[in-house]
Amino acid sequence: MYDTAHHYIGRSWIGSEETEISTDPATGETLGRAALGSDDLAAQAVLAAREAFETTNWSADPRLRARTMLEIADRIEARHDELARLLVRENGKVLGQAKGEIAAGFGEMRYYAGLARNVFGRTTETGPGKLSLLTREAAGVVSVIVPWNAPVTLLVRSVAPALAAGCTVVIKPAPQTPLINAEILRCFDAVADLPKGVVNSVNENGIAVGHILSTHPEIDVVSFTGSSRTGKTIMKNAADTLKHVSLELGGKAPALVFPDADLDRAVNEIRRSSIVLTGQMCTAISRILVHESIEAELISRLTTAYQAVSVGPGLESGVEMGPLIDHSNRNRILGLIERARDEAEMLLEGSAPGGALAQGAFVTPSMFRIRDTAHDLVQDELFGPIVSVEPFADEKQAVAMANATRYGLASSVYTSDLNRAMRLGRKLKFGTVWLNAHNRLLAEAETGGYRESGIGRLHGVEALNDFLETKHVYLEAETG
Repeated sequence: MYDTAHHYIGRSWIGSEETEISTDPATGETLGRAALGSDDLAAQAVLAAREAFETTNWSADPRLRARTMLEIADRIEARHDELARLLVRENGKVLGQAKGEIAAGFGEMRYYAGLARNVFGRTTETGPGKLSLLTREAAGVVSVIVPWNAPVTLLVRSVAPALAAGCTVVIKPAPQTPLINAEILRCFDAVADLPKGVVNSVNENGIAVGHILSTHPEIDVVSFTGSSRTGKTIMKNAADTLKHVSLELGGKAPALVFPDADLDRAVNEIRRSSIVLTGQMCTAISRILVHESIEAELISRLTTAYQAVSVGPGLESGVEMGPLIDHSNRNRILGLIERARDEAEMLLEGSAPGGALAQGAFVTPSMFRIRDTAHDLVQDELFGPIVSVEPFADEKQAVAMANATRYGLASSVYTSDLNRAMRLGRKLKFGTVWLNAHNRLLAEAETGGYRESGIGRLHGVEALNDFLETKHVYLEAETG
């Protein structure tokens, strides 16, 4: 059993009388406990971050920031295998995906360490002796609200650009993954050059901590990754003090497959990208839009591919898909499968495995056929290993169908026609359009959504924008 995950405020680990267990979704085994947060602890963390922002050199010393972030990355990398195994046990994903997530975390930290020394402003001369200096300054204190499905990558994805910009942060980890959050913070804490109060973390207790971190007047920016419904609540909470918000929210990613596609490649990409994290990923493929001339062949191939998916605990060799995050979500997905059976054409019906897997939150993949894009099985983010197949007659209809949801986060197109690929890349209303591939997420390339999939961009250079302010300093000198 792991140690209790305490709060981290002003470089001190702080416990609480109230704790909650963290469990392995594959077995139901108790892994450890997490101290529960409170309004007072959240406010204490915010004030610690404010004091650090106002009284230390963090915001003004890019070399300090870069050096500190590089050492944090080194500390995370040194514990790569250990952290990956804990992530598997607390989150449920398979070991290969967990190792990839840890690597992405320290890789992204290094990327933003480089950008920390490259925050540039500009100057312009507007007349004789009239000089305008446009500087880029840290926005202030940032609250980072992290989901459970990728608790390392999505923590670093917000914290790293915030730190690179010179901000201080207060983190709220997901209640399902407090242990991995605490271990990542131990990597931060091991770095002597990190000033007291620059990084803080408070575990949730109901909604109390999240509410403070989206309403407190000393919070300048809220960076949230999660559901669109919660994102809207955070945006409303932030409105009273006009905080900046960076929101990466839900998705309903379509894969568009045309008759000239390489079907072997398309099937492999769709299979891999729809069961990644057991479908609990906002960019995971959840809709398969296929030209009616190849629909039967694609369904046959995908049925065979999904039936071959190896389901089990993520630490076991050969397992491709682990459990859902908990039994509540397993039961929710089973209910959706039952609905799809009644309201659509069920092509492959998933189920909860018995035997040795009966104690875990496992569900096998499902696939159903549907033509009604207005149906809530198409419109809603299902967040599990369940996909819809939707036939189209031509390119125009495919684009209209793909764009027919309120989400616009990610999509992919499968065709050998470069002209078509580029046309669709322009017409699809998604923040990311992959061509003959899916889920290629890079620290260097911005990620974000249209419509109800969010506001702002993370990854890439543009991620710094959410954590920076532009200041105009004007000088008017006497002219000779």
